Amino acid sequence: MKILFLGAGSAATIYGLTPLATAARNAGHQVVVAAPRNVLPDIAALGLTPFSVTSTPIPHFRTKDRAGNAVTVPDNVVEGRLFTGRWFGRLAAASMEPLLGLAEDWRPDLVVGGTLTYAAPLLAHRLGVPYVRQAWDGKDFDGIDPGAAEELRPELAELGLDRLPDPALFVDISPPSLRPDNALPAQMMRWTPVNQQREVEPWMYTRGERRRVVVTGGSRGLNFDFVKDMVEKVSDLGVEVVVAAPEELAAKLRDQVDGIRAGWIPLDVVTPTSDLVVHHSGGVTSLTALHFGVPQLSVTESQDNASHIASLERLADFGAGLSLKPHELTAERIGAACRELLDDPSYTRRSQLLAQEMAALPLPSEVVGVLEQLTA
Repeated sequence: MKILFLGAGSAATIYGLTPLATAARNAGHQVVVAAPRNVLPDIAALGLTPFSVTSTPIPHFRTKDRAGNAVTVPDNVVEGRLFTGRWFGRLAAASMEPLLGLAEDWRPDLVVGGTLTYAAPLLAHRLGVPYVRQAWDGKDFDGIDPGAAEELRPELAELGLDRLPDPALFVDISPPSLRPDNALPAQMMRWTPVNQQREVEPWMYTRGERRRVVVTGGSRGLNFDFVKDMVEKVSDLGVEVVVAAPEELAAKLRDQVDGIRAGWIPLDVVTPTSDLVVHHSGGVTSLTALHFGVPQLSVTESQDNASHIASLERLADFGAGLSLKPHELTAERIGAACRELLDDPSYTRRSQLLAQEMAALPLPSEVVGVLEQLTA
């Protein structure tokens, strides 16, 4: 069977799809992972076959409409979700021609799209093959899909559709206790941490004398001042601070903040030896903390990340972490939140309960069998 996986413009979306894609390849299926050119090195480094859907920089889709006019990021959650759908819709529209070219010579039997890869349902419908939607993290897509459908009206009309096609199967990787009450029926799957590796050093997999806090700004290296601000606030707590970040950002942090470790540090190695993960509301980072039962503090810098707010609020309601919104990002609030998470053991206990839930879900290799049934 030929299976086409579709990611998006950050390495995190590739990490989310890799366990199932690798399991499918290990089961003997042909696998291609399509995504914007900027993440093709990440796909290749993980041992999968990459295909470029666009060379246009991802910020272009987020900041400009199809005519090249500048667009503004909304300042509220509802509009932020629609905005997210629209710019992912623009990415999908730009991806269609290359994907159709690929399909002429390498026709997939099945298309698996990540949460917001809207080219996946369009391509599968055009080819007449099953479409599977796989959550690549814990983010919700409520309120986002309508924005994509609005942006993709010309493409839908060309296919004779008035809405985005539904998937034949939805694969979810969230802990069951964190799924929303209105969650769609899903094939659940155990989530496996995936990230780029480097040579490990003993300090990464051992604990020191001080409590360890991991701070991350994501695989793309988000706003430097924002990450630096987080690091300085956490450092004031007298803990060991480890910053997992791309080397360019890490080098600047090492120059400007004393007493920290910073670099491309594999989260799946350092998180089990940590007491807290402070992150940028990143889906893969959040799931990595959950996988190892480590409490987390998520900070949301922009309403453009609104798709993750609801899921992080559910995590906080469960007692496995805390979440701060843009208007709450003060030194006092971040410091107090970190102190609470470190000093109250109930957060660790609740995080470990979610880790146990995740460990009990079907493995990606088992889900491959379900994919095979779709094309039988």
